[in-house]
Amino acid sequence: MAQGHRPDRVGEQIREELSEFLSRGAVHDPKIGFITLTRVQVTSDLQLARVFYTSLGDSTARKETARALERATPFIRRHIGSRVRLRRVPELEFRFDESIGHQARIEEILQELHEEEARRAAETAAAAAPSDSPADPHPSLDPAHDDPDHRK
Repeated sequence: MAQGHRPDRVGEQIREELSEFLSRGAVHDPKIGFITLTRVQVTSDLQLARVFYTSLGDSTARKETARALERATPFIRRHIGSRVRLRRVPELEFRFDESIGHQARIEEILQELHEEEARRAAETAAAAAPSDSPADPHPSLDPAHDDPDHRK
């Protein structure tokens, strides 16, 4: 009985091996720096593995990391081939994971919406608050005023 979709299992196994491999510092390129592997998508024929990663730094550092990973891809692929038992080791394609940036932007927009909602609620409450007028401008409309049982 299968435990799940095979490309997903292979992708997870590749991600774990790559994470361990890179965290040990086996790739001696300082431009790779500190990267986090977010996910690995493997095609259904197991021929291509897209490795999504994030890294610290600006766009220049991100480009340098992408170039360093591209240079190291054959070396990394050989390592994966020795650790993951497959007939053919998938081609590796490294891609920067933009979803983290999109997620941060969505969080920022939601925070702005909550602040705007709170500001509008405060303005509405301030507008609805009674001004410096008497407590009851029309005492004759008070039902207790006309009721003889409620008189002192």
